[in-house]
Order: sequence, then C-alpha cells, then structure tokens
Amino acid sequence: MKLCWFHLMPYRFLPKDFEEKYRSVWVDVPSKLFEPDRAHQLYNEYLDELEFADEVGFDGICVNEHHNNAYGIMPSPNIMAATLTRRTSNAAIIVLGNSLALYNPPIRVAEEFAMLDCVSGGRLVAGFPVGTSMDTNYAYGENPATLREKYYEAHDLIIKAWTEPEPFAFNGKFTKLRYVNIWPRPLQKPHPPVWIPGGGSVETWEWTARKDYVYCYLSYSGYKRGITVMDGFWKEMERLGVDDNPYRAGFLQLVCVAETDEKAKELYAEHVDYFYKKCLHVYEGFSEAPGYRTIRTIKTGSTTQLGGAANRQRQSMGWDDYVEQGYIIAGSPETVIKNLRGAVEGLRVGHLMTLLQIGSMPKELTLKNTEMFATQVKPYLENMWDEYEDRWWPQPLERREVAGAASAGD
Repeated sequence: MKLCWFHLMPYRFLPKDFEEKYRSVWVDVPSKLFEPDRAHQLYNEYLDELEFADEVGFDGICVNEHHNNAYGIMPSPNIMAATLTRRTSNAAIIVLGNSLALYNPPIRVAEEFAMLDCVSGGRLVAGFPVGTSMDTNYAYGENPATLREKYYEAHDLIIKAWTEPEPFAFNGKFTKLRYVNIWPRPLQKPHPPVWIPGGGSVETWEWTARKDYVYCYLSYSGYKRGITVMDGFWKEMERLGVDDNPYRAGFLQLVCVAETDEKAKELYAEHVDYFYKKCLHVYEGFSEAPGYRTIRTIKTGSTTQLGGAANRQRQSMGWDDYVEQGYIIAGSPETVIKNLRGAVEGLRVGHLMTLLQIGSMPKELTLKNTEMFATQVKPYLENMWDEYEDRWWPQPLERREVAGAASAGD
C-alpha cells in the first residue's frame, strides 16, 4: 500500500461572504481578491508542508495543475515539483499532472518531466489529466468538442518522444513538428510511470487499462460514493480481461486526525467547511462545457461533482454530514484507521492520496494532522495489498545526488 500526501494549495484568505457575493471560485473569480504578499506566505508554507510529508515518511507527495481560480493556486505544478526535487529525499514526486491539450507543442511536457525525472534521480510519477472544463475550456479556451482528441494525440507524441532513440517527424492533426529530439531524456526506462487522474469517464477507464496506466479517481464526495464509481471501474477491468491488481487504481480522500473524535471536530470543522463551501463554489455554467463530457459517459448517469445541485447540497451540510456521508474520514487514530481500511478495501485501491491540508487550515494544524497520520495511522495501513506487485511506482537510482552547500574553491 502506498500512502501519498496531496496538496491543492488553496487560497485560504477568501472573504467570509465569498459564496454569497461571488458566483464562482473558478474562471471569473475577481483577481482583486488575490494578495501577492499573502501568496508569498502561502507558497512557502505549502512547500514546507510537502517537505515535511517527505520527512515523516509518506511514500509520495502530489501536486497538480489548475488555472484562474482560488481553489488551487498552482498553475504550474512543474515549478513546485522542481523545488521539491531538491528539498526532499525519498518520496516519489507525483505530478497529477500536466493537462496535455493545453501545451503547444506538447513536447514541452516531455522535456520538463524528463528534467524532473533526472534531477530527482528517477522519483517522478507523470500524471496526464484531460483537465477540468473550467481549466481547459473556459480558462484556456480549448474547444470541448476536440479536447480529448487533442489530448490523445499529445499523449502519443510525448510517449514517442520519450522512447524513440532517434529524431523523428510528427505530423499530427493538432501538432506538426519536423524534428522531435528531446534533450534531456527521462532517467526511468522506458519512461516514468504514468497515472491518469479522472472523474469517472468510462472512456478514460478503458483507455487507461489498454495503456496499462494507473487510474486515479479524484473525488471530493468521499469514499462512500467513490466505492460505487470504483465498482464500475473494476467491472470494466473484468470486461476487458485485465487483472484486479489494486495498484492499478488510486483514490483521493480528505482525512483529519486528532486525539479524539470530538477534538477532530473542534480542530478541523471550520476548515473543512471553508473547503466545501468556498473552494468548491463553482458556477454551474463553468463546471461542464457542452461537448466536454462524452455521450457514453452521460448515458451511465454519472453527474458532475461541481456546480448546481452539488453546490446546493454542500451549502446545507455540516461536520456531522461530511463524516457520516464519507466526504471526510476524521477522528481519533483508531477511528481513522478503521474507516480508512474499510474505504481502501471497498475501493480496492493500492495508491491512497490523502488530503491533509484542507481549505483554510493553517500550517501548524496541517503539520499536526500530517504527523499524527504518519506516526499513528500509516503504520496500520501500509501492509495492505502486500500480496500484489506495484508495477506503477517509480524506480529511482539507489545512489542519488542530494542538495548540499557548494564548497568554495581554493
């Protein structure tokens, strides 16, 4: 079992009346609300938290890409990952990920991921999300009708750029290059493990299986609803004749650990509320552009996690609702262990991504949550799925360069 520490890097200084006064935290959130001096504080706090997760023994640390929003102020996860490669020693650097269709040309992703793999000594996991409709269609203006086709072409170009030993020409529909010849090349062979973050599209399940990649279900509705979605994923794997190795899948879960169940509510309730009511306050018109979701997925009855009904439901929820419905797993270490083991078994996932900095949670509380999880929860989970091989985990060099002070010359 691999336990990973996931960071969204939310802007945690939104006004108290944000969800009443502004229609969306994404796409058209007024930039006048962004204060660069506070962002300076936040970025450095958040990097400290990620580095601390490495120090206390998390298997991986995760960053991700979003645009025009206060939900996650990380438009370039590669910048954050580059910082972390020099300030961490053991954890996998999991970039979930680069939205491939937004890069022109996409070999920029191949180059930057290769750099990260080399600098980190082979600790990189390469995430290739399609990207949310808010990021891709509205913030970056990509046509939703051709977004997935452009994504697939970009993927094929990147994989070939990583694995083809000689310069080649690429004549795609969206990208045409006379010379593809990336320097540097990734350290891991044939390339870093590829994980595909997704929200439940059946086409993504099938494509991920055929490529032998990891599917990561990034859900903020929690493990109880997640089990239903992952049941569909595993049924699709069975239909495709693919084995049921739990390491084929990952899941994101919000977790709050304290000395007692009551203490968890006292410490974390306001920050969880900030996350669900402010960070996920998305205008329904932005949540899913026409053409973004495929007809096949629509027919399954899958619904979006953002906007409209989802917003209205969360506005009426409180701590007890979040816990009861599985949005968060919270309480004493004993409570968290019990519920997380049940969640992991129900989801059948070998890569658990934990969200331990939530909403407006300050650094001190985040570090407490992280340390309690690492010392009092993680040891009781990491033996799960030991009978399976994780073929989708980085294979770093045994001896790696580490950051150190440069010595002065004579």
